[in-house]
Amino acid sequence: MSETPAPRLSRGISAALLAAALFGASTPLTKLLGGVSPLILAGLLYLGSGLGLAVVRFALRRRSATVPIERRDWPWLLGAIVAGGVIGPICLVLGLRATPGTTAALLLNLEGVFTALLAWLVFREAADKRIVLGMVAIVAGGVVLAWQPGSGFALAPGALLIIAACAGWALDNNLLQRVTSGDALQIASLKGLVAGSVNLGLGLAFGQSLPPFPLIIGAALVGLIGYGLSLVLYVVALRALGTARTGAYYAAAPFIGVGISVALLGESVTIQLLVAGVCMGIGLWLHLSERHGHDHDHLVVEHTHGHTHDLHHAHDHGPDMAATDGHAHMHAHTPLIHMHPHYPDIHHRHGHESDSLIVGETHQ
Repeated sequence: MSETPAPRLSRGISAALLAAALFGASTPLTKLLGGVSPLILAGLLYLGSGLGLAVVRFALRRRSATVPIERRDWPWLLGAIVAGGVIGPICLVLGLRATPGTTAALLLNLEGVFTALLAWLVFREAADKRIVLGMVAIVAGGVVLAWQPGSGFALAPGALLIIAACAGWALDNNLLQRVTSGDALQIASLKGLVAGSVNLGLGLAFGQSLPPFPLIIGAALVGLIGYGLSLVLYVVALRALGTARTGAYYAAAPFIGVGISVALLGESVTIQLLVAGVCMGIGLWLHLSERHGHDHDHLVVEHTHGHTHDLHHAHDHGPDMAATDGHAHMHAHTPLIHMHPHYPDIHHRHGHESDSLIVGETHQ
């Protein structure tokens, strides 16, 4: 066994938190686009995302350190587009019409819970007890929001639609994990273009009309920032942290949304909202303070993804490629046993023993 210095984990965490901030801000901003029919609004949000990212990708001319989407990845990506790009946003924009922005923002915490549950129970990703406790605290906050004085627990139809949106995005997140070795800009741009075209086409087919031009531009800008750039960062975080932990960090998004809803929409802060916020804040703190490190082994694996030469990429190149450059090519990992802080990224999807409540599958 060899003990190695801790790798830089901050990039994935920073990407997840910034993705959360951008998406959290988009929720109350979407409420300002009132009067636009749900399907048309969802279409404009995603088309703004897809077209804007396509322009960015062309301007950057990303070549050296990216991997095109392979044929075997398309079913996963298309499933993610349907779940998170069609079902999710339609449920959200319908739910936002009947739900206060502050309540809607906190309910969006459930996306992280659903994401983690699917990752643990269906896709067999390992989970530490601290992450599970954090999710319990977030669910407790959701229960507080569901309490109606005088009538017990009840969820209005608008809240149920937002919860359905969270379930759709949770499935989306887990399916995207399967394609995270590809180009994040390409993945996010394709998702925006396909989902936006489908939603806009459905809206027009059902007789819904386009809003005035200023609202079209506003929706496109909100989509580019809150959906497009946020998704690019989310894919980067998935690659570095795994699905459950990315969802855990992403739980910061609703708190951003609550702050903006109070400041921008003038919504009141109730005791119920504060208690729910405290519960969910405790859950987020448990996630942010989690550390995971133990002896683990890497088996022989050969794959392609963008990388630099680091702890896990110590292979040789020909004279035409410097080892310090960001680049992508087929490379092989030799057997290695060591210890360092890590998350279930594309190099650490190995099994666990008693330190995890859910045991992941053998590292491939």
